[in-house]
Formats: sequence, structure tokens, C-alpha cells
Amino acid sequence: MTFWRDDINPDNEPMRPLIKRGEWVDNARGDRPVKYKIYYPDTETDEPLPIIIWSHGLGGTQDGAGFVGRFLASHGYVHVHIGHEGTNDSLWRGKEGHPWDNIRKAKIPWEDVQNRYLDVPYAIEQLKDEDLPINLDFNNMGMSGHSFGALTTQIISGQLTGNPEPEDFSDNRFTASIAYSPVPNIRIPLPADQVYSPIKLPMLHLSGTEDHSPLDGNIQNGRDEIFNYAGFNGAMQLSIILDGADHMVFNGSRGQLPSYEKVDLHKDQIKLLVLAWWDHHLKKNAKSGQWLRDHVLDYLGKSNIAKVKNND
Repeated sequence: MTFWRDDINPDNEPMRPLIKRGEWVDNARGDRPVKYKIYYPDTETDEPLPIIIWSHGLGGTQDGAGFVGRFLASHGYVHVHIGHEGTNDSLWRGKEGHPWDNIRKAKIPWEDVQNRYLDVPYAIEQLKDEDLPINLDFNNMGMSGHSFGALTTQIISGQLTGNPEPEDFSDNRFTASIAYSPVPNIRIPLPADQVYSPIKLPMLHLSGTEDHSPLDGNIQNGRDEIFNYAGFNGAMQLSIILDGADHMVFNGSRGQLPSYEKVDLHKDQIKLLVLAWWDHHLKKNAKSGQWLRDHVLDYLGKSNIAKVKNND
């Protein structure tokens, strides 16, 4: 298989990934804590490195998707995982019963949802003063997240939300985005085209044929609507549905789901797909974009689904 660079391999980490953990406190929002886990490469380069924000799902933490953070850091990215108080593991930690059962019963106030979205621009501002042994490239930033974090990504990319009136939380400082297990709108009663057409960032919509929402079941029709209406401004949209991939493989954990035969294969595929996406949009590598548009199914296999629109 020919890739866009000779060193592309899901087992190859060219630079050693390092981790910094901590917590920021937003005094302007009632001393709201925002925990973080930053993956970055062990390198002596002075060149500023692209930044990717990653947002966890409902009941998750900044520790999710470590396999993605490590891999991308090894390829010269700064992968910043942020925690969202109120929609994190506080929903189940220390409570009787399985975490997913407690998450399903949780009633999430709009304030906690709104604060989740506001955590993203807050994190960017904190990164400007964070003590790291590398330089950060704030001109090339990506937004990403899994499940509720995918919805957060969609909102930051331009999708409307609100309670009860539509609101815009988009942030034009981002260059592109990845939604791992995208989430359709259920909050505001507007037609799909009005909700999703404001998504103006190039977006990779990444899911699987068994990627059913723990809360809402099979939502693929809604995910298709997101893809169909996003990018009306001409921004590239790529939808990839991995054959057999379930909801939690994108987070690198299992939750209530049993393991399955292709877990490791899917993780490898996810790593290469997202590396190609970020190499194209954040490092301006035209060959990785061509690989995604023209050759991705040569790698994944014809049993998978790939749809692209608005080629850039």
C-alpha cells in the first residue's frame, strides 16, 4: 500500500510522545476547573507545532483516546485533551451501578452544556501561557472529539445549538475538525439544513457500522444529514464509516461493550485516517489529501464506506 509518506505505519511513532497533565481554573466562570492532558513530541525543533483540541464524550474524561493522542504527538502535533466539568465522570464516579446506567439517567442542565462549549476557547487562551518545551502554532489548529465531544466539535465548527433559541458557539480560529461518532441535533426544532449548513470547517465525519449511541441507538441517518448539509461554503467534508467499528473503539476503551475481533485493526485505521486528515489541513500536505480523496478505500477495503464532497 502506497501512503503519502514513506514512514507511514500505525506502529511507527517517529518521535517519543510526552504528556503533561494539569488543571486550569476559569475565574470568570465561577472558578470552573478545566482539567487537561497534553500530548506533545520529544523534539528540539523551534518550529511551531500544530495544535489539536480533543473533547471527551458524556461521562468521559481527558484520559480518553490516548492511542490517538500518542500517535499524533509522535508525528509532530500537540494533542490537547480537555475535561468538561458537569458532563464528565462526575456523572457516575462514586455512584452505585454501572457508569453507563448512571449516565443514561443523568439530567444535564443547559448551563453545563453551554460551559462545555465555552471550555474550548478558554483552553486556547490558557495554552498561550502554558509552560511547554515546544512552540505552538496557533495559526494551524484543529478541533476534535468523540460522541458528545463530536457534538462539541460540530458546534465549534459552526453547527447551531441553543436553549431554546439558536446560538452560535463557532470559533474561526480553527482550520479543520474531526467528529469521532458524530451526534445529530436533538436540541432545537429547526430543519436539518438550517442547523448543519453553518458548519464551515473542513470536517472528517468518522464512525462505524456498529457505532450506535449508548443513549439513542442507531443514529446513522442523522449522521448522514450532518454530512449532507455541512460545508455549504465549500469546505471539504469526508465521511468514513468503518465496517464493524463500534462506538467505543474511537475512544480507546470499551464501556459496556464487549471486545471484538477487529478492535486493533480499527484503531490502526483510525490512527492513519486522522494523521492524513491533519497532515493535509494543518501541515498543508497535498499528497495526504489526494490519498484521502482517491486511495483511502484501497487501504481500508471496499467493505468500508467513504464519501467526499467539496474537494479542496
